[in-house]
Amino acid sequence: MPNIKIFSGSSHPDLSQKIADRLGLELGKVVTKKFSNQETCVEIGESVRGEDVYIVQSGCGEINDNLMELLIMINACKIASASRVSAVIPCFPYARQDKKDKVGSRAPISAKLVANMLSVSGADHIITMDLHASQIQGFFDIPVDNLYAEPAVLKWIKENILEWKNCIIVSPDAGGAKRVTSIADRLNVDFALIHKERKKANEVDRMVLVGDVRDRVAILVDDMADTCGTICHAADKLISAGATKVYAILTHGIFSGPAISRINNACFEAVVVTNTIPQEEKMKHCPKIQVIDISMILAEAIRRTHNGESVSYLFSHVPL
Repeated sequence: MPNIKIFSGSSHPDLSQKIADRLGLELGKVVTKKFSNQETCVEIGESVRGEDVYIVQSGCGEINDNLMELLIMINACKIASASRVSAVIPCFPYARQDKKDKVGSRAPISAKLVANMLSVSGADHIITMDLHASQIQGFFDIPVDNLYAEPAVLKWIKENILEWKNCIIVSPDAGGAKRVTSIADRLNVDFALIHKERKKANEVDRMVLVGDVRDRVAILVDDMADTCGTICHAADKLISAGATKVYAILTHGIFSGPAISRINNACFEAVVVTNTIPQEEKMKHCPKIQVIDISMILAEAIRRTHNGESVSYLFSHVPL
């Protein structure tokens, strides 16, 4: 493809390489370093004048450093006369800080702040996946393509769970009900949800199961798991309610703090995540973690955007 350049930030070079390989392109030359005072310095090592530039950087690892690196890379390309700069952000940083709650009336809406920073740095277009709240798209005044892992998840379920026709799709909280009903409808199976009450962030107080899971394979579906307290509580609740097996399928496996030990001690058959966040290290310590590769969805979105084609095909199909 002519007039296109793909650059990788330092958060997830493996995913960037897979995207570039899929498109038959070389990753652009970029040198990222830190000065002794920890300021980030980025040097783009080739001409981007008049090019359609895509910068792949996920919101993981050292999130603040990686976000700053992305902003600097966007700005470096923009002032080097790139015709369009698109930020490919598989896991959007600060997406959970998307509103004010009743409790924290002086809380920030950091997702909006990140959106402003991306726009001000010079981004013309954002490609992301499974935003924690889809209204974050409205925080931007530039086009945002929010892709879905759902087609890849459906494919994984059909290929890896033999008794999928007798499964029940479960949302670990009321907020994910729409996501779960969409998957259940496309598999033509039932769904259930768990109502949880939190006393404070990252701590669940109590859970109530709505739906019948007895003698069925339960598949918990959520957009992200951080400390994994919720999904591990939910798995115990499902087993005690009579489920025969429990799987968890998550788009963004953050797995911070006690997450890995919790998964190892929980009753999951498998915890399936996409590679929007690198999982190699975590898989070494937790054999239950399995990964769905979504690089082909991102690569196809880049190809379609570059060629001016519709991206909505990817909402219901996995590219071959």
